[in-house]
This record gives sequence, C-alpha cells and structure tokens, in this order.
Amino acid sequence: MAVVATIAIYDGSVELQQMRYVVAVAETANFTRAAERCRVVQSALSHQIARLERELGARLFERTSRRVALTPAGEAFLPAARQALEAADRARAEVAAAGGELRGRLAIGAIPTVTAVDLPAALQSFHLRHPQVRITLRSGASDALAEQVRQGGLDIAFLGLSPKTRPKGVQGRVLARGELVALVAPGHPLAGETGVDLHRLAQEVFVDWPAGSAGRVQSDEAFAAAGLVREVAFEISNAGLMARLVRLGLGVAMMPASFVPELGDVHVVELRDPPTRIERLVWRHPRPSPAAAAFLDALNLPAERVPDGVPRAGTG
Repeated sequence: MAVVATIAIYDGSVELQQMRYVVAVAETANFTRAAERCRVVQSALSHQIARLERELGARLFERTSRRVALTPAGEAFLPAARQALEAADRARAEVAAAGGELRGRLAIGAIPTVTAVDLPAALQSFHLRHPQVRITLRSGASDALAEQVRQGGLDIAFLGLSPKTRPKGVQGRVLARGELVALVAPGHPLAGETGVDLHRLAQEVFVDWPAGSAGRVQSDEAFAAAGLVREVAFEISNAGLMARLVRLGLGVAMMPASFVPELGDVHVVELRDPPTRIERLVWRHPRPSPAAAAFLDALNLPAERVPDGVPRAGTG
C-alpha cells in the first residue's frame, strides 16, 4: 500500500514523536536501540508505532526474531517523516536564532581518517560557544555519510574520496588533497625500501576497507589503472584494527600519509605512483540549518556553495 509523501500533522492523526520513532527504528534496524536513542522504554515506542500503523492503514516494518526491515509503505513514509521532523526542528531553530540564541541539533558525520580539521577540538570549541545546540557525531564510510546528508540524517559530513568522485545532491568544498602511502610491518621485506611501485606492492596480501566503499575505491582505481590485480584478504572498517593486522604481518595496507602518525608502530613505504585522496566537507542543500551554518563559520568556511579549493590541511 502506498503512503502519500505529504503528511498532515496538524490534525493529530500523525504526531511528530511517532515520526521520530519510525526514523529511529529505520536507522537502527532494531526496536531496542531505537528506544534507547529516543530515551523511552521499548514498549512505549512499539505501542506508538503500532498506533501509527493502524492510523495509516499500513504496516511500516516487517518484524522477525532476527531483523527489522521497512515495508514498501515504510520506504514511502520515511522520507516524508524526515522532512517533517527537519521542518519542525528548523522552525524552532530559526525562531531561536531570530532572538539571538542558537539552538537545535548539529548532526555531523566523519570518516575515521579525517585529518584536514581537528574535529574533536572544533566540536569542543563550538559546544563551549553554543551549549544549547545538541551535537552528535557519527563515524562511517564516505558514501554512506554523503547519503545521510542528502536524506537529512546528517547536517555536515567530512568525507575521503577519490579525485573522480563528487557527491551529488549536497553542497561542499575540498578541504585538502593528499597521497596514500603503504603500511607494512616493521620486519617486512619492503620496510627498508623507498619508492615502491604498485606492481611490486600488488604481490602482497592486502588489508583494506570493505569492497565498494569510497576508501576502497581510491586504491582499486589505482591498481585497475595500472592493469594490476591484488588480493585483499582482510576487509576492515576500523583504521586501528587495520593497522594492528599490518603490525602483526598479516598483510599490507594503504592509508593517507597525513593519518599515519595516528597509527603507531607500522613502517611507512612511500609509493612512486601513489593514489590520491580528497578530503571533502559536504552539507545540506539548499542551505544549512542555523547550527550547521554557525559550525561552518567557525571552521572559516562559507555556508553557500563555493568553487572547490585546496586550503592547507588543518584549516579551522
């Protein structure tokens, strides 16, 4: 059954809180975690969603003992629910901003290897300046974070992309460009070499990001362009775990040179033909919320669209 994209909230048939519950369940795929996020008991959340489903005349979720998934009706309902919640939150924030007070939410996403901005320090400074803004930070892969910005789940995201990749449906700018380097165990045969090429590196077993992720694409494109095939035995989404596997000699990896100091005891091997990574900051289209705009201002970045530039890493 289809659910129309425009939801009437003024007549009490659909409440904003019910929409928040639906969005939380959709994003966590779990009623317990959704209730924890919304700070309610699970029974109350489940009751409100069931009540909403009765009012809509359609089931929004398929529930089994192992998984929770959106139904086609739920897929139709979710974007409209996000839009309604965003509109309500933004209306409150705009009223507060008009009175000189910054309120609302600031939802930020970031890849684990962001280095162009000292993000923890930036968040601390912003929180001290604007304590009424609710700040959240979510770590993830660039492609997933960009999609969440498009859908409204995030206000801002710090991404790491190949030079050929440009997210659609968002505004943004380049923060920095950098090259990847190879990481090997201290006792690895390549540890004493400099200027290793991809042909030699392709003979090694790799530790890399999951297939299809933006971080993985940077390396895959470079090897494909060189006509090389490599073995990726370990697909990891955690930079610290990747470094530990390398440290134990289970494989080699490629990481942004600017991030290597965070990894500890691994040996860096510079490449003759290194892949390039772009760090890009993206935000909501057509214009960010008052809190997001203030955060961008704090980073010395304009809120409106600007041509891609390459400021020094660490700007802001």
